[in-house]
Amino acid sequence: MIRKIVDYSKLNDEILDLLVEEFPDGYDESDIITFRNAKNEVIEAVEVRTEDTIYLVKVGKRLVQAMEDFAEDNDDDDDSEKDDVDFDAPDDDELE
Repeated sequence: MIRKIVDYSKLNDEILDLLVEEFPDGYDESDIITFRNAKNEVIEAVEVRTEDTIYLVKVGKRLVQAMEDFAEDNDDDDDSEKDDVDFDAPDDDELE
């Protein structure tokens, strides 16, 4: 399995979708993994998995905002799809 460290600024829609699914109410301290990278810097990340890849997404205020924005955009898309549905109520004489 491949492990990738990803910064919030390089997240694609697939990873954002996984994050929102995994952490719909946000993440907390117990979800954060802390490790040192090759430069010996301390990194804090949350983990999301696909079939073949483990993504370690660096955490921070910007990640939280990116997740919230993505979730809101998806909610807006869902709402607009619902608005597009035409529903014609039958006339009173059609019910008889």
